[in-house]
Amino acid sequence: MEQPGTRKIIHIDMDAFYASVEQRDNPDLRGKPVAVGGSRQRGVVAAASYEARKYGVRSAMASSIALRKCPDLLFVKPRFDVYKAVSSQIRAIFAQFTSLIEPLSLDEAYLDVTDTLTDQRTATQTAQAIKEQIKQETGLTASAGVSYNKFLAKLASDYRKPDGLFVIKPHQGLAFVEGLTVGQFHGIGSVTAAKMNQLGIFTGLDLRQKSEAFLLDHFGKVGHHYYSIARAIDTRPVTPDRERKSVGSENTFEQDLTDYADLATELEPLIKSVWAYCERMGLVGRTVTLKVKYADFQQITRSRTSLSVIADQSVFARISLDLLASLLPLPKGVRLLGVSLSSLQPIATVQGGQLTLGI
Repeated sequence: MEQPGTRKIIHIDMDAFYASVEQRDNPDLRGKPVAVGGSRQRGVVAAASYEARKYGVRSAMASSIALRKCPDLLFVKPRFDVYKAVSSQIRAIFAQFTSLIEPLSLDEAYLDVTDTLTDQRTATQTAQAIKEQIKQETGLTASAGVSYNKFLAKLASDYRKPDGLFVIKPHQGLAFVEGLTVGQFHGIGSVTAAKMNQLGIFTGLDLRQKSEAFLLDHFGKVGHHYYSIARAIDTRPVTPDRERKSVGSENTFEQDLTDYADLATELEPLIKSVWAYCERMGLVGRTVTLKVKYADFQQITRSRTSLSVIADQSVFARISLDLLASLLPLPKGVRLLGVSLSSLQPIATVQGGQLTLGI
């Protein structure tokens, strides 16, 4: 078992990244509720400023619902080339402090600073220095969590957002975890939290009191993970240049959908979101997976793998819609729909003649 304190991990999370970049670049947006995304009836919010979040606006929310919650909401079209450029600036800052950097997305990363590249700063001092340099060079704020493992560092970065810095020391880890509700645990979603509640598990302390056998019996292999994090244990290393195996997008609907046309319409922005990410990152893939969660929470997936890589959005969309059509007639209402592309590889490595194009 890992001994607490053997590593020094920082989790950096930019504050409302896309929206903050837009507010930085357009003074007219500062201090106002801003949503990055499409404002049309079927649009989706990609990111929301903190002013918008006060009204309950959040990412992945339908634009029409966001506008009902916040009638003064200002929509801005996303500029992913700008976000990617700023992300590169931020990662260059990270590299001044450590070579052990694990990016999770454009605005989030783990850093292992057990052995830093700079002077003998503490991990907390390093996190503060990174935050200050990000602010100085980009004009943006970041929140940082510092602890002895990734799980706790992630929890810590969320604790005092925005522009926060929170530290969970080795002797504090167990007490911090036991005081949380299970819904506050990173990686435990609302459905799993509800299942835990039904089993009498409401807090980290409740979770720790369950045996590993009990958790494996009720949650399968992930029970090992729940058993560990309830004890503030996470042995995962910070892995530089982590290769992404898949990219996906999903949406939970306000009302269950039963009509194919409605589902196909809802699938469109998810397809565009996945494809936009692949284009930004220069990736192509071969396997399309459709995820459906029915009204009774039964979840199914359907996948199709192309013989050659899919390098055109129209082909990705066609396969996604074919997978959706294969479920007809629908046995019950659908509450969640998702789509992903996997077997990813850089498009630069694909030779001529290996692409599946929409022609």
